[in-house]
Amino acid sequence: MTVEYIRYRIGDPERRAAFEKAYAAAAEHLYAAPQCLGYELAHGVEEPDRFVLRIEWTSVHDHEHGFREGPHFRPFFAEIRPFVDDIEEMKHYERTLVVTKGRA
Repeated sequence: MTVEYIRYRIGDPERRAAFEKAYAAAAEHLYAAPQCLGYELAHGVEEPDRFVLRIEWTSVHDHEHGFREGPHFRPFFAEIRPFVDDIEEMKHYERTLVVTKGRA
């Protein structure tokens, strides 16, 4: 599994609301893609102009070729296209052995 992190910075509060709405619509295309294992969008508390999108992919290859070349990418991208210039970072990461062990 690969984790992709996309960091956004959106200064205008009205655009932030539109951004969240766009990702709510785009999420249905992530959910439908077999390459996507899960996702979440987090909003900055101390810096409300910051957002981090976390997407779990089956692999980098599956993301870059399976998803981007498949039927779900175009409708996904159409929803979020207005916010592409707000991206500060878009990278893939591998998980380490340092993870939550669960709590009783």
